[in-house]
This record gives sequence, structure tokens and C-alpha cells, in this order.
Amino acid sequence: MTPAEQSRKTRALCELAPVIPVLVVGDASRAEGLATALVTGGLPVLEVTLRTPAALDVIRAMAKVPGGHVGAGTVLTPDDAKRAKDAGASFAVSPGLTETLARACEDIGLPLLPGAVTASEVMRAMELGYSMLKFFPAEAAGGAKSLKSLAGPLPQVSFCPTGGVTMQNAPDYLGLPNVVCVGGSWIAPDADVAAGNWGAIETRAQDAAALK
Repeated sequence: MTPAEQSRKTRALCELAPVIPVLVVGDASRAEGLATALVTGGLPVLEVTLRTPAALDVIRAMAKVPGGHVGAGTVLTPDDAKRAKDAGASFAVSPGLTETLARACEDIGLPLLPGAVTASEVMRAMELGYSMLKFFPAEAAGGAKSLKSLAGPLPQVSFCPTGGVTMQNAPDYLGLPNVVCVGGSWIAPDADVAAGNWGAIETRAQDAAALK
């Protein structure tokens, strides 16, 4: 799968809902209930970060939930990419982009949403064939104003900003011509996940799904 094909697939996923929940889950027994609440609430695309020992088991469990598309976040190496795909991830998300990671995802057919912030990083990603990128860390890198400034010279690239995005500032990003969706962690707070408070999470998902 070429980078251009990967970008078409990741863009199609990003177009399914305005928000991709970014999930750090330490208990795999919570995975199915969490994914069901999010998908039922209107957010079918989920990113499970590889930041906990349980992450791959979480991906395995969530991948079984009907209607969901589960990806692996914080994918840094070819081994991360392979383990994520073997666990059932349908896409990968990385905070940056290296040629090694790009080749690995191409070889195993795993769509990659790579991160870029500066114009040079975006241009490098374009050289490698990517046109759908993650803008990370969004707020720390200047927020919506910074991302808007990239739309003029680089209109052929689209973004999913992540990092510091909230229910309150998400519309600022979603209103930009080069933004397809945003990534956010506010929808599934740790306390609600630990308590299995799926109703509250589903309600937040509904609110996020209604964003424009």
C-alpha cells in the first residue's frame, strides 16, 4: 500500500466523524464497553495509544465491536506497526514521520496518519506521498491560527489536529479549510472509563459527533 493509498484510506476514516477519540486505556476489560459507548454515540473511529501494557489487548477487544474502526496511536517503529496490525488495528497514527516507519507501513499494508507541524515537515511528508496528516501537538504548536497559516502555501494537505483539543476549541479547528476532523481525549475521561460510566461517555460522544 503506497503512501498515497494510505492517505486516501486515512482521509476516508477521518471523514466519518468530526472527532476521533484518543484513548489511553490500561484495563482491557473496559475496552468493549468503552468502544461500544463511543460507536453508539456516533464516533466510529477510535485511536488507542500504545502507551500502556494493555494497549494491544484493548485494540483486539475493540476491533470486535460492530461499526468501529480501531487504530493504534503513538506508533513509532516498524515493530509497533506490525504488532498493532496483528492485534487488529485498521490504521496507525504517529506523532511524526520517518522513512523507516513509512516503508514499514507500506510493506504491511497498514494505513498511516503521520504527524507534522512545520512547513518543512509537511513538505517532507508530501515528498514521501502523504497528503492526510496529523497536526501534533496542536495547541502547543500555535493552535488553529498556526494550522490556518499552512492552508495558503500547502492547500493540498489535510489535517487531523490533536493535542490540547477540547470541546470548546474544536470548532475553531473544524472551521478551517484544511481540517477534516480533530482528535481529542476529553470524551472518555479516566474516571468514567474506570467506573464503567458508559452513559456519560456516550453522551459526550453524541455532543462531539454534532460538532461542525
